[in-house]
Amino acid sequence: MASEEIAAFADSVRGTLARNWEAPHVAPTADLGKLWDAAADYGWFELGADGALGAAVAAVRELGRVACPLPILDGFAAIRLFAHDDLLADRIASGEIRVIAATGDSSVTRVRYADAARQATHLLLVPAAGGTAVLRSLESVTETEGLAVPAWLTASVGAVEATTEITAEEADEAVVLLRLQLAVRALAAAERAHEMAVEHAKERRQFGKVIGSFGAVQQRTATCQIDISAGNLLLADAVRAFERGKDDRLLTAELAVEHVLAAAPRVQLGAHHTLAAIGYFEEHDAPWLFRRVHGDVVRLQTLVRAAGDVADVLAEGSGSLPDADLGETGERFRAEVRELFDRFSDRLGGGTMAIDQDMVRAVAEKGWLGFAWPEEAGGRGASLAEQVVLNEETAYHRAPLSKALGAVNLLGNSILRHGTQEQKDTFLPLIRKGELAFCLGYSEPEAGSDLASLRTRAVRDGDHWVINGQKLWTTGGHQSDWVWLAVRTDPDAQPRHAGISVFLIPMDTPGITVQQHRALSGEISCTVFYDDVRVPDSMRVGEVNGGWKVIVDALAGERITMGNIAAELHRQLDDLLACVREDAQGVVGPRGSAKRALLKELAVGVQATRALVASAIRSTSQDAAATAKLAAPMAGVMGGELAERFGEAVLDILGPDAALSASVPGVPGGGSFEYGLRLSVMYVVGGGTNDIQRGMIARGLGLPR
Repeated sequence: MASEEIAAFADSVRGTLARNWEAPHVAPTADLGKLWDAAADYGWFELGADGALGAAVAAVRELGRVACPLPILDGFAAIRLFAHDDLLADRIASGEIRVIAATGDSSVTRVRYADAARQATHLLLVPAAGGTAVLRSLESVTETEGLAVPAWLTASVGAVEATTEITAEEADEAVVLLRLQLAVRALAAAERAHEMAVEHAKERRQFGKVIGSFGAVQQRTATCQIDISAGNLLLADAVRAFERGKDDRLLTAELAVEHVLAAAPRVQLGAHHTLAAIGYFEEHDAPWLFRRVHGDVVRLQTLVRAAGDVADVLAEGSGSLPDADLGETGERFRAEVRELFDRFSDRLGGGTMAIDQDMVRAVAEKGWLGFAWPEEAGGRGASLAEQVVLNEETAYHRAPLSKALGAVNLLGNSILRHGTQEQKDTFLPLIRKGELAFCLGYSEPEAGSDLASLRTRAVRDGDHWVINGQKLWTTGGHQSDWVWLAVRTDPDAQPRHAGISVFLIPMDTPGITVQQHRALSGEISCTVFYDDVRVPDSMRVGEVNGGWKVIVDALAGERITMGNIAAELHRQLDDLLACVREDAQGVVGPRGSAKRALLKELAVGVQATRALVASAIRSTSQDAAATAKLAAPMAGVMGGELAERFGEAVLDILGPDAALSASVPGVPGGGSFEYGLRLSVMYVVGGGTNDIQRGMIARGLGLPR
């Protein structure tokens, strides 16, 4: 189905639920059998025959939002396994046969922790490793009261209705579909609780203020939104992978499931924390959503894959994480980039901050620096996908190109939009050749994340400006020829960002003094002093007091480069997998071990970060969807914190060897792990701390300052 058809189908599901199961709080009394009849009448169980997983998942999501356990994907999986039996498939689709599913073989006579067994007529038993799948009638059910509402049941089976031989792959797919259903439902229930918490935070007043203005509430709300957004994106990736028949569709789905397994309870707890007492009593929907989230998450333990979990598949296999499909143009260009990188294989791996003039020259000769610019500026109008691919491949292969690419994304695009013709003629050719060595003059002692409060001052003196002030954390300032400098040209302007202008100034201009500092990562960052620095007005980029627009356009280039952290973490994960695969049992232990759990956590985190990055890249300034606009800061927060977690976890997995530097022969990962850990701190403080980013996310959700 097309996305418009799926949206219309979801609307129809909501309408049916409004008449039969209108809200979570009706879970103890609603008639699930009546809903099952209605669902069959409206064709919900016919989706398996059509392979319309997107529509089925859309229905499950709506069910989760009202805490309803109607087993849509149980019927979906049954129809797929018995697709050769038209009569049986039709009986399941029509609702004559109502199926619930579990793992097991023909010897199973009783199944525990079953949802909807009282309304079902048959149990599908799926042998996880392949073999004979059995459809048996349900003989009796016994209610087992507890966390789940409606209560789980213990179901006893009767006569065999049908059998079919299935391969290990078919069995694995069926199990994954059942697991996917629980994950979709749990995340949808948690998301609904989160939405209610956000609305509550906008209205509830304490201590004379709306609670949504409290920093703790904003931080918690933003963290929940990141978990939800990443989960929904991963689930969407899983659906696309299934519908396109991709070889890695099961791994794609399991990455989504494992993210939800950890995230949904966190989100639900966060929602309850914000709702406080109002969400604790059963008149509210939150307690019923709480039961659904935790009930579905714990039931995932009853559906175990024979192939093992994400860590087992990666540790015992040979592949990597599923690729993000950037379309035919993007993937064709990816092959071209990798072909060039293969020619310079001996230059790769030294880190993206290194500079290799031969490799930069080769990339420039290909026309890839500024290739998204129009032809009159020396470009060829390359697609966004191609730009993303070049930056991702550079980061993944640790190619010494990032400074040349940074000049394109952070300076070139702004000069193209705001620069004079003279500036374009001077700087764009340098950027296309990879020969513009620059640094950014943004941060100050009192202006880090809050760039609009900068104080470095430029005062006009005829055709010149006189600049005084101090800039901090100017990375590479000691090696740069030019500084892209933001200064205040109107100290009285309101709002604060209205009085800022941007200059591009030679670093050897009299009055500029550079003081070097070595960062934890080993990089040199500088404090730069500007004492009566006199520059001509021709060095100003953009309008006087119009620098904020220039800065915003420059930072827009981060949409292209923001995927770098995800690509770098992906490379570290592949380096880790290479170490693990030398001796999986010896390095991470047997299945179910704590070290395998750590490996799974890292893999899921990397894929979730990649999903957020892809969403941010796809969004445009015209995109009205709030989640798309928030994807960039969400990706930044998740990626930065994952980088720290990754470095720490690798030490736990590999031990002291992972803390050795690249200078030590035979060090795991070539020294990338200890460097990655040292560098990780920069990801949570550079470009605005994660606390600030979460504040932006919270305000994007409508919470007040």
